[in-house]
Amino acid sequence: MHQGKIFNIQHYSIHDGPGIRTTVFFKGCPLNCWWCHNPESIEMKNQIIYRQQKCIGCGDCISVCPEGALSMGEKGVLRNKELCTLCGRCCEICPTNAMEMVGKDVTVAEIMKEIEKDKMFYDQSGGGVTFSGGEPLLQPDLLILLLTACKNMGIHTALDTCGYTRWENMEIVAGKVDLFLYDLKHLDNEAHKKYTGVPNTLILDNLKKLARIHRNIWIRVPVIPGINDGEENIRKMGEFIGSLMIKKVFLLPYHDIAAGKYELLGKPYLLKGIKPPGEEKMYELKKKFIPYGIEVKVGG
Repeated sequence: MHQGKIFNIQHYSIHDGPGIRTTVFFKGCPLNCWWCHNPESIEMKNQIIYRQQKCIGCGDCISVCPEGALSMGEKGVLRNKELCTLCGRCCEICPTNAMEMVGKDVTVAEIMKEIEKDKMFYDQSGGGVTFSGGEPLLQPDLLILLLTACKNMGIHTALDTCGYTRWENMEIVAGKVDLFLYDLKHLDNEAHKKYTGVPNTLILDNLKKLARIHRNIWIRVPVIPGINDGEENIRKMGEFIGSLMIKKVFLLPYHDIAAGKYELLGKPYLLKGIKPPGEEKMYELKKKFIPYGIEVKVGG
């Protein structure tokens, strides 16, 4: 059976579309946003994270490692990344889950088994399944099979996408997706490239094409102080979204909850010191979209 790589399945989600939902998080993303709240989703390969505060220093992980990649240091277990093969034995044996593998290969059947557990809640709340990430369209074969299985069961489907993919991938899933949650980061191409690692041309072109063939699209804009909350960018966003006859926008205020994840992954957090936008700022931004006939909500 076809396999793919995910890193989490979240049950009872209420921030990824209407109703109570199950959110399936795909691993791998073509963007590398400075503010990403799922930095463990960016790389397609598996990763091991180590939480020192949970470690009891038993040394079981060290003894079980077949490559001798682990050793005990002053601040807990040290891992030699050159020797480590990500076999996962250290994670399996750890009694406190201080060692955790992020990423796993799963089949469509395994994912659907988890989705079916929540079907009663979908029916009662008008919810369904949201495929998120990372970027699900990096694994189009897996995504199409899951969308098809959900449609056959009458389950509402939503796709959270950054839009950075070949149009053919977007077009082929469009007929199986009930709701697109389409992320827009910045309308300035150079700024977009600086803060996400890629230009925005393909993302905007895909959204234009998608809007012609699919009428249920919600735009989600992460509001990052000093990066994309300027008046010029917001004006351009309003004009662009309004021109596509898309009527619903969600403004998602920046938060630094994920900063600790970067440390666990050994990655720098580039937005240290940036404070979340206040309610007054979010209200001001919300008002700027009104002239373009757009319904705006703050938060997921």
